[in-house]
Amino acid sequence: MEGERREDASFSRKRSFTFGAYGRVFHFLVYSVDTESGAEPAEDKTVDMLESPVNERKSILSASNSQKETELFEIIEKLQGSRLDEQRCEFPLPLKSQLLMIGGELPVILPSKLGGYWIDPPLERLADVSPTSSHHGLHADGYEIMERDGEAKIYHQFFRSRYHHSFTAVDPSLGPLVLSVCLEEEDNRMRVILRMKECSLHGVFSLTLFPGIPSAVELAKMLCDKVTVSKFEVVSYLRAPVLISAFDEHRVSSNFKFGVLYQKEDQFTEEDILGNDEESEEFTEFLSILGDTVQLQGFTGFRGGLDVCHGQTGSEAVVTSFHGKEIMFHVATKLPFTDGDPQQLQRKRHIGNDIVALVYQEGQTPFLADVIKSHFLHCFIVVRRAQRKETRDTGQAAYQICITAREDVPPFGPVLPEPPIFTDRTLLREFLLTKLINAEISCYKAEQFSRLELRTRSSLLESLQAELSTRSQCMMGEPSPSSSAESVRGVPEGSGGFIENFKRAIRVRSHSFETLSVPRKISGISPQKPKAERDAESDKIFDCLGPAEVRDQASPQEET
Repeated sequence: MEGERREDASFSRKRSFTFGAYGRVFHFLVYSVDTESGAEPAEDKTVDMLESPVNERKSILSASNSQKETELFEIIEKLQGSRLDEQRCEFPLPLKSQLLMIGGELPVILPSKLGGYWIDPPLERLADVSPTSSHHGLHADGYEIMERDGEAKIYHQFFRSRYHHSFTAVDPSLGPLVLSVCLEEEDNRMRVILRMKECSLHGVFSLTLFPGIPSAVELAKMLCDKVTVSKFEVVSYLRAPVLISAFDEHRVSSNFKFGVLYQKEDQFTEEDILGNDEESEEFTEFLSILGDTVQLQGFTGFRGGLDVCHGQTGSEAVVTSFHGKEIMFHVATKLPFTDGDPQQLQRKRHIGNDIVALVYQEGQTPFLADVIKSHFLHCFIVVRRAQRKETRDTGQAAYQICITAREDVPPFGPVLPEPPIFTDRTLLREFLLTKLINAEISCYKAEQFSRLELRTRSSLLESLQAELSTRSQCMMGEPSPSSSAESVRGVPEGSGGFIENFKRAIRVRSHSFETLSVPRKISGISPQKPKAERDAESDKIFDCLGPAEVRDQASPQEET
């Protein structure tokens, strides 16, 4: 009997408490032994309490329970407090420090958490975005379009219409060189262009600087003191000016293509933005500002890589002409929508291969600078409907503009007005189209595209020098092994081997992978992409770097 009482007493010494906090269940055993203070053991206190009168027993139980409840709630408070602290997080700096200054409206663009992008205007300048504020922007006549290569047309402008000579050489340190010399007797001066792998150098020298007519080596060393060759070969090929012009202008293009994304309220991810399949009236109105909506079937203008025969890239597109330049917009909502594909690769394969994209926002959800994953996209121009109600004076909505680009993209004009708000549709169109073109030209100076252009230029210059040297030897009656091989293959004289090499250099798909540091899959077997997708990827580089006449000849649409 005494043993059973001891066992019951041992059970009474500990009590189990169970409670939940933030999805967790905690079990606690509360022991009533206090050995340090010399108090009576809980076992004896329990026995005495059971043998004491009822009233005294109740008072003892009440005091004991009250003390234990106090200790229990102290433990719960400590645990819950630590759990709350663990769940706290810091807002990004723009949300934490700038939102209250903006007056409750979220910024148009939020910076990337990892950095690497600049934003214009900066977040601290967004405090005043009222459309009723004074507008200090430039007039549309002040918007200037940048030149991608300001000296690309010098040869066509000053040499092609005059008697001139061209020379070639291979320098041990600089590689292939192509020199062009033109005598301008009316001005008593000589104009010279030296083409190297890195760049082309242009200079004008007065004839009074020379006792006689200088040699090609002397002129080359005046432009670049690193030239070490002792002689140049004269170019006697009759169609040399055509090939030289094609090389000089291989970066000049009058055609542009830009992506257009549609961002609704509470859309933060790439999948959400690319998954929009319907256009609101406001978005349709904005597209009408950019250009005209045309049917792709049978379209004869600049197609920007879209299918104009079989409808594989949608039925409609937005196009426009602007200061002699043809622009094709890859509107996400007009490209094919694929059910069951959250990434919408049929859309991203076009927009992801653009360099600049326009984002139209509905609502107050910010656009994250790095939300669209792409090796090509370097700049986003975001337009937000700044006011839902139309202004009474003009009857037109107001648009707020913000720009973000990768940190290695140099700034470009035109400058945003202060505040960055547009209410005039014509002025908005002039600003956006100018800004889009200048953005793409400026993006070519980024590190990734600079490496790609240097690689392409080096390959083309090497091919040009070899072509001019070979054709000149043929003109002089000294056929080379390469020219004999071409005759055997049936290549006609003057067919432009440099042009063919140019097409191959631009269209080789490995250039984009190697230069843009995209890792290749070397293990396992990966399925080959469809031909349409491979053409779109190579066509992007081709449109960026190739001259207009060569792009038209090598259009993958026409090849098939």
